[in-house]
Amino acid sequence: MTDRTPDRPPRNRLDLEPDTVERDLVKLVLTVVELLRQLMERQAVRRFDTGQLTEDQEERIGLTLMLLEDRMAELRERYGLRPEDLNLDLGPLGPLLPRD
Repeated sequence: MTDRTPDRPPRNRLDLEPDTVERDLVKLVLTVVELLRQLMERQAVRRFDTGQLTEDQEERIGLTLMLLEDRMAELRERYGLRPEDLNLDLGPLGPLLPRD
């Protein structure tokens, strides 16, 4: 079963329309930011686990990542986006972001 119908493109693909260009641009930007946030979070966890960070660094990184996640949630809400809306479908490659 597919999400594609003759009149509707597949879900989770960027569909630029004049009426929704601002929302679609925000969606694309937030998708890139979310990808980078997840990569930074994974790197921080690795550094935490290996003891490469001081307590101050751990606290600062943790706070920064929490603030970024909160701001992302605010922007998604403002533009009527859900977290899964940021997971673009890359066709045969699958989704851009890992599914939790």
